[in-house]
Amino acid sequence: MQKKFSLLVILVILFNCNKNIDSVQNFKITEKPKKAVVYQVFTRLFGNTNTNNKPWGTIEENGVGKFSDFTDKALIEIKDLGVTHIWYTGVPHHCVIRDYTDYGISNDDPDVVKGRAGSPYAVKDYYNVNPDLADNPEKRLEEFKALLVRSHNVGLKVIIDIVPNHVARNYKSITNPEGIESFGDSDNKSVVYDVNNNFYYNPGEAFKVPVFENGFKPLGGDNNKLSDGKFEENPAKWTGNGSRLSQPNFNDWYETVKINYGISPEGRKDFHELPHGFENENYEVHFQFWKDKTVPNSWKKFKDIALYWLEMGVDGFRYDMAEMVPVEFWSFMNSSVKMKNPDAFLLAEVYNPDLYRDYIKRGKMDYLYDKVQLYDTIKHIMQGHGKTDYIPGIQDYLKDIEHNMLHFLENHDEQRISSPEFADNAQKGKPAMVVSATISTSPTMIYFGQEVGEPGAENAGFGSPSRTSIFDYIGVPNHQRWLNNKKFDGGQSTDEEKELRDFYQRLLNFTIQSEALMGNYQDIHHYNREQNQNYNDKVLSFVRWSENEKLIIVSNFDSDNRWEFNLKVPENIIKLWNLSDGNYKIEDEIYNKYSANLVVSNGLGNVNIALNALESFILKI
Repeated sequence: MQKKFSLLVILVILFNCNKNIDSVQNFKITEKPKKAVVYQVFTRLFGNTNTNNKPWGTIEENGVGKFSDFTDKALIEIKDLGVTHIWYTGVPHHCVIRDYTDYGISNDDPDVVKGRAGSPYAVKDYYNVNPDLADNPEKRLEEFKALLVRSHNVGLKVIIDIVPNHVARNYKSITNPEGIESFGDSDNKSVVYDVNNNFYYNPGEAFKVPVFENGFKPLGGDNNKLSDGKFEENPAKWTGNGSRLSQPNFNDWYETVKINYGISPEGRKDFHELPHGFENENYEVHFQFWKDKTVPNSWKKFKDIALYWLEMGVDGFRYDMAEMVPVEFWSFMNSSVKMKNPDAFLLAEVYNPDLYRDYIKRGKMDYLYDKVQLYDTIKHIMQGHGKTDYIPGIQDYLKDIEHNMLHFLENHDEQRISSPEFADNAQKGKPAMVVSATISTSPTMIYFGQEVGEPGAENAGFGSPSRTSIFDYIGVPNHQRWLNNKKFDGGQSTDEEKELRDFYQRLLNFTIQSEALMGNYQDIHHYNREQNQNYNDKVLSFVRWSENEKLIIVSNFDSDNRWEFNLKVPENIIKLWNLSDGNYKIEDEIYNKYSANLVVSNGLGNVNIALNALESFILKI
């Protein structure tokens, strides 16, 4: 086993300090004094021990995980990884190609379902859960409620998906609470648009299944009586990604239909807009604003859905493709959620940086993916063709909302670090993970299997290698070795997998306990680029501190070369930390394998650093 740790140096020095300086970002966090760590788990894959992995395989052939697989032991192991929140992906009842008619559930048509197991983002019934996940499908909701209790009992907060932009093309809830209609039940289908219609229509035109390309066949060509190139929908609805075609393209989100939020086809907003300055108001003021306003029917439906799950005990939501939905709706929705549970964890997909502040401040989101800037930049560095020089500028651009920008290296949409298409080596994720988890006060997210180097290599069927499929019944080999026939102890893991998981566990637990990581930040990277010849664009450094904890973080992304240099800590930081001239011994905090001296002379700090390729240390005085 190659004993290399992701390139990091954290020097933790305990001193009192004055925290005021113009060039420093001073983050004042009152609601969340500790870092949050989200563990995203694809629910139907987590507990699956079947290793068959036949392309387009059925449940009987490839297996499926269940709610019950998240035993107390499994949840404790997840919690002990350094996790505060668990995001159970794929919980709401979405379309699946399996016969559940014995339970009153209609069969789904393969012509408008992606994969055999179906996309979790084509929700069919928002008031129930995926029957695949239950030992007894008739009791599926009760089994999910029991999972909520188990999760809470070990100290984990629970997040599930809400997908406001679109629903499954054949949406039909059979378990609505009394007085709640399904989407589209009261729509006027004779018009393209009405403010209170849930969908957009093409009157006089019937839906046509897309022309499948590149030899694709639903279910891989397996026989199914509903797989006939037809799906009855008249009039045709607009497709989830906004396509207005009655026969959408194969690359459109043809399995879904677009929700109407009161925006006409010409772009007119048929609802009240937020007054100027409302970006500075809290959720209570936003809630009062909407209290006496008439809002489109779709707004009410999704608010009712969110409150239903909150009442059940869910602690928050991950909102899919939030930027495709008007920000005024989010003000209405999220203020209602926060009035029900002020501590609800609200995470959203927004990929346009120009919209970040709008959706955070006016839409009242807690967190957005930091995908387009930090993730994309770090990915390029990990692949060997990016520069660390760009990272400080990202943090400067986001300094007013840095707490709201959730950091990740993997999720269900992105390629696995270990895949050849990404970095081809899980070890390259170590310096990236250190930077991602420590550079700001924002939450950190990891995707199940990331901690054991899962490469996502399976040819699953609809899903393609490099990403663990979200559409198919499949096994996750590296994760399954840790699963060890549901012992959840890594009993079959390789030495390298065990070492990697140990790294994640040590790092994540450090982050959720560190006071400094909820404190101040200052870049020292560019300062050292000017001062050190051996300090280059494969290395990154910054400082984090609070009143009682001081950190210097240095990461080397170079997978081939060892770098030695004298890291300089600027005078303003030394002054803030109240360090007088002298030597301060620093020792490894996590691995106990490194010690050095921080030398302060004439108000300037110096540390001799020798970093092996992808090596890491965490040091404390």
